[in-house]
Amino acid sequence: MLGHTFVAFADNVMVGQLGTAELAAVSLGNSLVVSFMYVGIGFSTAITPLVAEADSANKPNKAKRVLKHGIVLCTVLGVVLFLLILACKPLLYMAKQPKEVVDLAIPYLNLVAFSIIPMLIFQAFRQFSEGMSQTKFPMYATVIANVLNVLINYLLIFGSFGFPKMGIIGAAIGTLVSRVVMLFFLFFVLKYKAKFTAFVSNFNFKKLEKAMFSKLINLGFPSSMQVFFEVAIFTGAVWLSGVLGKNAQAANQIALNLSSMTYMVGIGLSVAAMVRVGNQKGLQNFSELRRIAKSVFFLTLVIEVVFASLFLIFREWLPTLYLDENDMVNKMDNLEVIALAAKLLFVAAFFQISDGIQVVVLGALRGLQDVKIPTVLTFVAYWLVGFPISYYLGLYTNLKSTGIWIGLLSGLSVSAVLLYIRFHLLTKKLILNQA
Repeated sequence: MLGHTFVAFADNVMVGQLGTAELAAVSLGNSLVVSFMYVGIGFSTAITPLVAEADSANKPNKAKRVLKHGIVLCTVLGVVLFLLILACKPLLYMAKQPKEVVDLAIPYLNLVAFSIIPMLIFQAFRQFSEGMSQTKFPMYATVIANVLNVLINYLLIFGSFGFPKMGIIGAAIGTLVSRVVMLFFLFFVLKYKAKFTAFVSNFNFKKLEKAMFSKLINLGFPSSMQVFFEVAIFTGAVWLSGVLGKNAQAANQIALNLSSMTYMVGIGLSVAAMVRVGNQKGLQNFSELRRIAKSVFFLTLVIEVVFASLFLIFREWLPTLYLDENDMVNKMDNLEVIALAAKLLFVAAFFQISDGIQVVVLGALRGLQDVKIPTVLTFVAYWLVGFPISYYLGLYTNLKSTGIWIGLLSGLSVSAVLLYIRFHLLTKKLILNQA
């Protein structure tokens, strides 16, 4: 999971050397792409608990059927989401964003939007692999993708070794190529590993089951909305920052990218919770399920406290990774962005804890295949609590960018509390009913 975010980290650090306008453009373009991409990723998460349950119940044919239907669903979603992103491009001009930033963002957006298609097909294989308790292969794929992305960025953003200097378009090409390679690498690894060959070979796509699609959609759609509600509030933060100006938007992107990297550790732990809870659900051992989940929650809390401490200690230094303080042409802009990003990282340090807890509890609930009520809870937390606070404090008080992030902190904290209460009550009821 960290590997996915490192692609954006590499893009941001390398594009940031071109200037704050280019960094803001990447931020704006990605804000639209990521909102749609995570809708697709949310659907794909339905594959993992179903495969985990089938694996623990020793039903390999069911696991293969889940994968086959998951591949079809993710492919169709990828194409549809790509077309939707293209249709939404005019919104960038209508949302009071700096024209200079939007003009730079549109060409970048086209290529990165297309990369959603291979990305979501990769997700189908990845979620299957994780459901089978095999997380190494997707990790290898993302490591290779990251190395390739950095290499292509270096060659095409700056025009190194005789390659054309393409600026942020070079970053978009790097993202697209790395995601295609990531997909093919994972497919061939699974295909040629004896344990998984039967699962990824000889698919009969002519024989598709309505019942299996219904199960994936019924589980995947609420999960998708959970992810969308959270990602959308961060997209809202990007757009609100754009109203404040390109430097506010660039600072927001730096803080968002850094906090996203630590968030991905929480996502990884949420996958562990989802798989292990799914295994215990298949065995109908709810007392052990609750014990395992709470162990993962505590581990997440400890790790996120460490991350929060690092953000507090290094908040003045971390933004300098993205911008050149000695760039005389853009020096005033760069120094302003660095100072503003440091203030945002102060707030981000505290929401590390809430963010990690809410996502890992959400993973445990998905393992229980409990998705509808958590979807309502995430909507309440982010859009009835978090976003109104961000909007008011960001645009109508002197807090501005810091106010936007206080709203994010509020939404994440409410989400963590509500989801934990849901998990506590649900598992307690399952244990009592079993007794």
